[in-house]
Amino acid sequence: MPLFSLRLRHSAVAAIAALLLVLPVGSSPAAARPAPDSFADLADKLLPAVVNISTTQTLKPEKQKERATPGRPQFPPGSPFEEFFKDFFKDHDGSQSGRPEAKPRKATSLGSGFVIDQTGYIVTNNHVIADADEITVKLQDDTEIKAELVGRDTKTDVAILKVKTTKPLIAAKWGDSDKARVGDWVLAIGNPFGLGGSVTAGILSARQRDINSGPYDDFLQTDASINRGNSGGPMFNMDGEVIGINTAIYSPSGGSIGIGFAIPSNLAKNVAAELIHEPDHTVHRGWLGVRIQAVTDEIAESLGLDKPKGALVASVNDNGPAQTGGVQAGDVILTFDGKPVTDMKHLPRLVAETPVDKTVPVTVWRKRKENALQVKVGKLDETEQVAAKETPKKAAPKDTTGTVTTLGLTLSNITPEFKEKFSLADDSKGVVVVDVVKDSPAAEKGLKAGDVIIEAAQEEIKSATQVAGKIDDAKKAGRKSILLLVERQGDLRFIALRLDQS
Repeated sequence: MPLFSLRLRHSAVAAIAALLLVLPVGSSPAAARPAPDSFADLADKLLPAVVNISTTQTLKPEKQKERATPGRPQFPPGSPFEEFFKDFFKDHDGSQSGRPEAKPRKATSLGSGFVIDQTGYIVTNNHVIADADEITVKLQDDTEIKAELVGRDTKTDVAILKVKTTKPLIAAKWGDSDKARVGDWVLAIGNPFGLGGSVTAGILSARQRDINSGPYDDFLQTDASINRGNSGGPMFNMDGEVIGINTAIYSPSGGSIGIGFAIPSNLAKNVAAELIHEPDHTVHRGWLGVRIQAVTDEIAESLGLDKPKGALVASVNDNGPAQTGGVQAGDVILTFDGKPVTDMKHLPRLVAETPVDKTVPVTVWRKRKENALQVKVGKLDETEQVAAKETPKKAAPKDTTGTVTTLGLTLSNITPEFKEKFSLADDSKGVVVVDVVKDSPAAEKGLKAGDVIIEAAQEEIKSATQVAGKIDDAKKAGRKSILLLVERQGDLRFIALRLDQS
């Protein structure tokens, strides 16, 4: 699935000469490892650990419309011949009257993987072997071996295969992806377009990329050439250690433009270990029991943080690990198990990677100061939650009291009439938003009629006039925004509203 290419455009000598021309007197250049004269020795050492993976899948007739018609030659995904024959058969495909009914047939796909244990365990991407009826592994010496699927994890796109062979296998060694620096040289080895073991070189272009492929996105980005068929292959550092699994590319055209993504080894090796050693061959992730949101500039200012950081706790599950450990709604989680929470997206990954039942230190920001807690991590239940049906809205009552003009909100205490109109729960607390002025700060933040404000400035709200009082207090204190805890159909979130200072 991935594709990449790299060309070295400047020599090391030219780069050093340019640096000397602009380097101020008294300054010293940053230490950097020189570019290798050749990758040949490293490639010779690493190639035997990398394998080609082919799979076959039985396609039902309804699935064949997206594939070739009977009789069309089959090629690995991404093969240059694939497009040629697609055009050649273009006018001959499609349903025709009198054509015999299509029968189930076999489809083939190709990918890559690498040996991590001499006993025969192999790592690849889950999408390489998904829905496969048969998996075949080809070693560097062209030996083909049938492989069995040990376990898979769809959320991180990692899968483990097992082969049995009397031939000695050479295993790759896991490296520490956290130590890899942007600008470091990397090697990618895989099976592009079904051509066989291929080596490409590049640099680590970026870290912590989120490409919206799953809840634990934390990809390494590289410009090393990776193409279709490279999926599941390893990314090596210059010490010959695996620091990533090549998984995806960004390419509007389908060809390599030098933007590829790899699963970091520090995430992949933990997943792989669980898939191999857990009795059920599944991944057991840690669970904290909180709903979180990002800390924006406005939220940071309203909470007294020096800059946006951490994960803001919007709500806490009853009797969950966080609640038991003392975490409260409105807390900002700054560190978890001794590791800084740089942003909201970082926390789920840290929690998921933590062993179940481990007690970890957690630092939260509460009431404008840090608080140290101890939280015992629970086990994540992967069951999907089904959203409740929305109840039809009734006509609006005429009574709309308690206007707060500075925020463009019309608020009211919660009455039986408003509970019926906005389908609020019987035990709803706070004040209800009856109307929102167009183009106001509240409208810009997405507040809508029917939202319930539960807290203002991290204080529980019981009346509409109390909200106005909190706004006045915030203005007198010279704050630029006020933090509101808002509930919408059972969904809690914090919103920082800009204050009208005029």
